[in-house]
Amino acid sequence: MSWSDPIADMLVRIRNGHMAGLDTVEMPHSRIKGEVIRLMKREGFVSDYVVEGGNSRKLLRVYLKYVGEREPAIRGMRRQSTPGLRTYVTCETIPRVLGGMGVAILSTSGGIMTGKEARKRKIGGELLCTVW
Repeated sequence: MSWSDPIADMLVRIRNGHMAGLDTVEMPHSRIKGEVIRLMKREGFVSDYVVEGGNSRKLLRVYLKYVGEREPAIRGMRRQSTPGLRTYVTCETIPRVLGGMGVAILSTSGGIMTGKEARKRKIGGELLCTVW
């Protein structure tokens, strides 16, 4: 099955998993989804992730993170750039999510990175999503 927006599908699966109180969610693997999840793990929004399966059918399993009384570590996520309306930003216009408490994830010429890294390297790119 193919989706027109696999990154939005990934974010919705994570949001639905949190709302249902699940420990893990699974989705088809792609390189861009793996990089976005890697950044989310590094920033402390998910506890871990694993790529499973063979060459033709890889699966991305994400272990969701909860704090306190099963409160999700992710308060909110928003897909910024969609296939129908791409959103590009320069290094000066990269948004600061919740005054630095959240993270903006960008696709740049240097790879997938957070807004803070892109500002430091003085490069812009496509604003994929924001997580807080």
